[in-house]
Amino acid sequence: MEQKVLMVLRRVFKDATIDETCSQSNCKAWDSMNHLNLVVELEMEFGISLEPEEIARMVDYAAVVEIVKTKI
Repeated sequence: MEQKVLMVLRRVFKDATIDETCSQSNCKAWDSMNHLNLVVELEMEFGISLEPEEIARMVDYAAVVEIVKTKI
């Protein structure tokens, strides 16, 4: 599951070098528009629905993985 999250991050942010250290503070492509794109891609990839509070907590790879794990 973690690898699928990485694949989604790499696809959304168009950066094949993204790894587990990816966060809003160190990834220039992680802007507000791509944050929404990330949410849509995660929902489609995992067949889940994310709540506004969960979306707001998605500030780095670890948080994304933690939130997705609770949904699948």
